[in-house]
Amino acid sequence: MEWGLPWPGAQVAAEAERAGATAFCAGEFADTNAYLTTGEMAAGTERAMIGPGIAYAFARSPFVHASALRHLSRRAPGRLFLGLGSGTRRMNADWFAVDAGEPVRRMEDLIGAIRSYLEAENGGRIVHEGEFYPINADIRAPVFGRLDVPILIGAFNRRMLRTAGKVADGVLGHGVFTDRWWNEVVGPELAEGATAAGRDPARLRRWGWLITSIDDEDPARARREAQLQIAFYLTVKTYDTLVELHGWQEETARIRQAFRAWDTDGMAAAVTDGMLDAIALYGTTEEARQRLTARTSLPDLAFLSSPAFLVGERRRQRYATAAVRLMNDVK
Repeated sequence: MEWGLPWPGAQVAAEAERAGATAFCAGEFADTNAYLTTGEMAAGTERAMIGPGIAYAFARSPFVHASALRHLSRRAPGRLFLGLGSGTRRMNADWFAVDAGEPVRRMEDLIGAIRSYLEAENGGRIVHEGEFYPINADIRAPVFGRLDVPILIGAFNRRMLRTAGKVADGVLGHGVFTDRWWNEVVGPELAEGATAAGRDPARLRRWGWLITSIDDEDPARARREAQLQIAFYLTVKTYDTLVELHGWQEETARIRQAFRAWDTDGMAAAVTDGMLDAIALYGTTEEARQRLTARTSLPDLAFLSSPAFLVGERRRQRYATAAVRLMNDVK
């Protein structure tokens, strides 16, 4: 398994590269832009792959995605990837004020449109006859050259996974993915989509996040923060099919009841040891190492992700450093 980190800052990133990190990714929210952070990563790294992981797909036009990648490629040639996520219906409508209907077909069309811009050479007319993104751009820019950027989809449901297999370069799995989900859902759906499109499933990238909560001074705190991160994710009904696969309906109902009362202790308590061990790496460095080696179906490249929504910047830095130490121990 190759490994990487959500962007931990240049100082930790340099240490992580020396320890063998092969990629860094940047998420986004109301106060963080994935492409701007990728620019910071370009300046603060030397060898690792870098890119949005994920950028909200429909909040930007194909032109905006592609022009950002072309701009960044001058700072990090050959090191870029693009992870795209559809976002929720409410986010697209209420936050971004964009139409995101038919997200599966829209994602397929968006990737084709982005590639039309990235694959253009020597300027001229760029045409994409898309359902949602029809492009007919006459761009007189002779400095253009073809730009090869792997595009991955942050896919969870079966239809979007098949779309990743059909048109993308791979999948960027969510932090709640378990070994069973990778084996029984992700792998078969990617293969079905790829095969239907005449593509080789073995060539697809299977990247993903691993919730990683390490604290050698207070492993109980690390455990609780991993529980809370899992609980926050499972408040969203999107993940109900994973919950049903594992038979976690009662636990998830308790999580959501506690969430409605804003009872964070109750949310954490509802996440059982079985759920923790299926999803997260947590505890001391040694305990996390044991849990890592016990996993049977890890992504090809795993981003070791701290419970980012729960901790401040200083503690995020400590988590990133702990993840580097973990991977040094594994080696």
